[in-house]
Amino acid sequence: MAAPPKKAFALRLDPALHAAVERAAAADLRSVNAEVECLLREALARRGIKLAEPVRPRRGRPPKTETNS
Repeated sequence: MAAPPKKAFALRLDPALHAAVERAAAADLRSVNAEVECLLREALARRGIKLAEPVRPRRGRPPKTETNS
């Protein structure tokens, strides 16, 4: 099952802010996009805004199916 598509939009940032997010992303071994998403989720949680857990694609080898032949 594929993950639902993500909403894409343009985001204009101050270059110093982008550089700081880029450093934080590198420290967390994330992309800048994933870091921004993580920071937004954390900020919303601190404000008491609850979000549903993101639907993540399944990783790894699919489970073996049992065949009775």
